[in-house]
Amino acid sequence: MTTANRTRIQPPTQPPTVSGLGVGRSAAVAPLVLVRSVPAIPPDAQRLRDPSDAPEALALARRALAEVAAELAERAAAAPGALADVLRSTSDMAADPELADRVRVLIEAGQGPAVAVDEAVAEIIALLTAAGGLFAERSTDLRSVRDHVVARILGLPAPGLPELREPSVVCAVDLSPADTASLDLTKVAALVTESGGPTGHTAVIARQLGIPCVVRASGATRIPEGTVVAVDAANGTVTAGPDEALVDSLRARADRERALAEDTAPGATADGRPVALLANVGTVHDIEQLGPSAAEGVGLFRTEVLFLDAVQAPSREQQTPVYVRALAATKGARTVVRTLDAGSDKPLAFATQTDQEHEENPALGVRGYRLVRTLPELLEEQLAALGEATRALPPGDRACVWAMAPMISTPDEARSFARLARAHGVETVGAMIEVPAAALRASSILAEVDFVSIGTNDLAQYTMATDRLSGELADLLDPWQPAVLDLVAATARAGTAARKPVGVCGESAADPLMALALTGMGVTSLSMSAPALPAVRHALRHHTLARCRAIAEAALSAPTAAQARRAALALADAEVAALLGLGG
Repeated sequence: MTTANRTRIQPPTQPPTVSGLGVGRSAAVAPLVLVRSVPAIPPDAQRLRDPSDAPEALALARRALAEVAAELAERAAAAPGALADVLRSTSDMAADPELADRVRVLIEAGQGPAVAVDEAVAEIIALLTAAGGLFAERSTDLRSVRDHVVARILGLPAPGLPELREPSVVCAVDLSPADTASLDLTKVAALVTESGGPTGHTAVIARQLGIPCVVRASGATRIPEGTVVAVDAANGTVTAGPDEALVDSLRARADRERALAEDTAPGATADGRPVALLANVGTVHDIEQLGPSAAEGVGLFRTEVLFLDAVQAPSREQQTPVYVRALAATKGARTVVRTLDAGSDKPLAFATQTDQEHEENPALGVRGYRLVRTLPELLEEQLAALGEATRALPPGDRACVWAMAPMISTPDEARSFARLARAHGVETVGAMIEVPAAALRASSILAEVDFVSIGTNDLAQYTMATDRLSGELADLLDPWQPAVLDLVAATARAGTAARKPVGVCGESAADPLMALALTGMGVTSLSMSAPALPAVRHALRHHTLARCRAIAEAALSAPTAAQARRAALALADAEVAALLGLGG
């Protein structure tokens, strides 16, 4: 835990604690720094003085768009993992010809270049917001493009953070990828935003890097800049002017959690029931950054980065070296590769408009495995590349390569995927359980594949009919929701009956208390961001399987999400709960 100089802690007359959604489990105490505001467009720059000024104004706007796109691309090339992915995506937005064309039309109608960019972006954001899902999440990135382009046009400093001179809590209404890329991460003690959600890019990056983060912390930007604040991600709180007792408790918890990382034994309950502890990763770089004993393998390797930024569909020759490098980095440990999870809400630049028809509800459209309906060659080429990479391994390591398809809904889909994967030389084949239909028919799906992995983020979204990016509905997406727990338990029971592995790769696996309940339900592996592994390992190590089963039964019997968590907590070991700060 990062702490500021103790003499700077404010007296307890500061604003009360602000609550939000915590990301991760860590904490920090440091002075708060606010992100610079968006530049205002002065009245004399809102319209062209003369129509003949249009060509010069258009050239200025295009140059600003190109410079921002190039700067973002340059940052992406130097950034690690998930941050590089979001920066590349944002650079593509700045370079989008459709955006430039909208700006041209507005300038030719007499608007000043800054206003033209502002209004063009607003039009596109309205379309993205109406589309919902991940389209809506990209609105924050597009606003960042607008802000930086408008600043360049007006000759003003770019919005964002001043230079950090000491470890600080970075606070903003929202943080864009460009904002995040400009941070000196060695001086970022924590991230706090009033907007965003637990699956947004700020949360993804914080989770990957183990930085304390609280999102949807309404009122946080009203805390005066320079105030020392305590950010507790485990409890989702931001406290201005923390007292000595709070600072000491957070420091003690941080010291205890650092000590937990020294336990690198395989995951297991107190009485020896194995529970594989795996890492979620998005790139080969993420795999290479895992410590030799941080995880027992990779439980979710997202492969989208190979496709979403590509101008043409990646060939098997382009994909194979990436998989070879990834498998080499895991050194014979289990590596679960999720095939392409893209579609209407994560559009592919190289697909034609016919391939990706507009959908009113893209989250329920052609995505994940369903792409075989419109672009079957994508899955064929990807599995061929993965098969070649598998054959390049020593024979004894080939069984470590597991492949699973996202958005499987029926046993027929599972059967078709399994046949294709095995035909290309992948020996262990599975399906993700992300929709209620798959959970309800888990026994039939397991008859077709070797394992299943539950994606609790999407499963909660589809079960509760709630956009998982909608922060104001976060209570409905609580992983302790009884309906979600029932579907997870049903899937685990099916796996037990079939004697086949059932994993969880949603971030609910990173909650040590939920990990106990999942283990009690019969889940055999838990995959999460690497920084969450020590706490989950410790929780399992101090609970027998019988106690985990009692925790699961109590949670499943509860009528509400809050009561399910309280019931689980009541049966957990009190010392472990106190050490890990599970009482919040």
